[in-house]
Amino acid sequence: MPAKDTYHDAARNALVKDGWSITDDPFPMTWGENVMYVDFAAEQLLAAQRSNRRIAVEVKSFLGKSFMTDLERALGQFVLYRAVLARREPDRELLLAIPFDVAAIFKEPLGQLLVESNLVRAIIFDPVEEVITRWIP
Repeated sequence: MPAKDTYHDAARNALVKDGWSITDDPFPMTWGENVMYVDFAAEQLLAAQRSNRRIAVEVKSFLGKSFMTDLERALGQFVLYRAVLARREPDRELLLAIPFDVAAIFKEPLGQLLVESNLVRAIIFDPVEEVITRWIP
């Protein structure tokens, strides 16, 4: 199993505070002989719809020497996990959890391109307060 990201617990706690139940930590997925571990999975009861919303969350800190290298790695991992998840559990949505100080990328042309191209969906969280500050479709 891979090591937990620096902000793993903060992102997890933010979701719990937002009414989510953590169901798996980590969330294992297999495809053929390959085993992957998304950081965690969660569910939230949508009472008005009488259904559950199910998500898998990959946490990224972006604390490396190069923001672009961290972004490229995060997106590669996100695309891989999303492809497998779409086949294994099509009703579960994959989200990238990103600390709010890195989320400025989504106001820049590159971040807007990623969202408009439906290449990434994200949860922005405050790692100190452990709260979700924004959902990016």
